[in-house]
Amino acid sequence: MKECKRIREWMDVPGRLETGPRNSITDVPGVTVGHCTLIEGEGIRTGVTFIKPHQGNVFMKRPPAGICPGNGHTKAAGSLQIEELGELESCIALTSTLSVGPVMQGLLDYHKQDMADCSFKSINLCVMETNDGSLSDILGGHVRPEHVAQAAANAGVDVQEGAVGAGTGCTCFGYKGGIGTSSRVVRGVNIGEDRDFTVGVLLQANFGGNLNIYGHQLPYKPLPVHIDESARGSCSIVVATDAPMTDRQLRRMARRAIVGMAMTGSPLGNSSGDYAVAFSNYEKNLRNYKEEHIRSIDVLSDNRIDLFFEACVEAARESVYNALCMADDMTGIGGKEYKGFNPRDFASLLPLK
Repeated sequence: MKECKRIREWMDVPGRLETGPRNSITDVPGVTVGHCTLIEGEGIRTGVTFIKPHQGNVFMKRPPAGICPGNGHTKAAGSLQIEELGELESCIALTSTLSVGPVMQGLLDYHKQDMADCSFKSINLCVMETNDGSLSDILGGHVRPEHVAQAAANAGVDVQEGAVGAGTGCTCFGYKGGIGTSSRVVRGVNIGEDRDFTVGVLLQANFGGNLNIYGHQLPYKPLPVHIDESARGSCSIVVATDAPMTDRQLRRMARRAIVGMAMTGSPLGNSSGDYAVAFSNYEKNLRNYKEEHIRSIDVLSDNRIDLFFEACVEAARESVYNALCMADDMTGIGGKEYKGFNPRDFASLLPLK
C-alpha cells in the first residue's frame, strides 16, 4: 500500500493565496459533503458524492450558479436549466455516467419534503458524472436511489478524498484517481472589503493526459491498452464561494476551474467530459422561490474579481493533486489494477520535503 498524504504533505505548494482551515470546499460556510462508497466483489467500484450548498432548504432558497463545459462529452443532468436560469434548485450529486438516472431519483426523494408548500411540482436536479468503467461494472446498475440518501446522511465538513463516493472507480493520468478538494481565502483587505471570502473546489478526477505537478513534467504514463487512449476520461468540478456573485460571474469562475484542471496536464481530450458548476451561498442573494417582485442583491465588482479567479485556479489544480495523492492502489473488474500515485517514485523530479 502507498502512503496516502495530501500534496502539501509531500511538497511546498506555490501560490499567493492561503487555504482555509480544512483546505476543503467545506471551508465555505454552510457547505457540506458526504459520500456513499460501493466496493463489492471484483466488479463493483462506484458510489455517490453529495454536496449541499447551504444548510437551508435549497429548493426554496436558491443559490445563483453558473456552468461551464470544457469538453461536452458528458451527461450532466440539470445543466441546461442552470445555464438558462442561473441558479441551483437542488443539492449536487456526483456519480458514475450510467448511474445518473437512479441518482436523480434519489435526489428527488431527498428534496420531496422541501417542495411540500409548492403547488407546481417540479425540480431541476443537478447530477454530474464521470465514467468509472475502467474499474467498475458500469453496466450493472449497482447505484440505487437509496445510496443518495446514505451520502446525504454522511454529509459534514470533514471531506474524505481519493477512492471514495463517486471517485471510487475513477482513474487519472493512468493512476488511481478519485475525489479531491481544496480552498483559498480572499482577504477583504486585498479587495477593499471589510470581510474575507472563501473559494472552495471539489472535483471527481477521472481524466488523462501528461501529468505535470506545479511545472514539474513527469514521464508519460500511457493507460494499459494497445491503442493510446491516455486523454480519455472526464472531470466533474464543483466550485463554491460565499462571495456575492451573479450567475454571470459564477460562469466565469467555473471557466477558471477548468483552467486549473487543465494545468495539471490534461488536453481535455475528445471523450473527456470536463465541466464545472460554480455557486454562491451568500445569504442575501439566495432567491426565495415564492418571491415575485423586484429585489436587490449585492454584487462583487468585476474590478475586484481577479483574486477570486486566481483562487479558483489554484484550488482546482490542488484538488486534482489531492485526488491523486489520496487514492490508494485498486484492483477492479477483470482484474485490472491501477496504482495510486506515489510522489516518492519521482523524488528525482519533484522537490519533496
